[in-house]
Amino acid sequence: MADQQQLDISDNTGESRFEARIGGTLAGVAQYLRAPGVIAVTHTEVEPEYEGRGIGGALSHHILETAQEAGEKVAPICPFFANYIRRHPDYQPLVYEKQGE
Repeated sequence: MADQQQLDISDNTGESRFEARIGGTLAGVAQYLRAPGVIAVTHTEVEPEYEGRGIGGALSHHILETAQEAGEKVAPICPFFANYIRRHPDYQPLVYEKQGE
């Protein structure tokens, strides 16, 4: 993978998903729902030809950094995203805790 092209991640708000592109080609997406102050990541998917190249992890990292910078919390509904947070406990404070009675 010495010739790996640049990974570009953007927020496609019209589609409610973060998109990872390599050389302009869609490599993976992380779908979300938004509520005031919370990003709920519902599904992460990487195209088969890009699996095993860290695309899902890069998407997860980008979402967490974006939430942190915006002062938002995350709701890890997607099992992949939840597992990423478990493997990177520094992001645990960003996890939304439902305030119940």
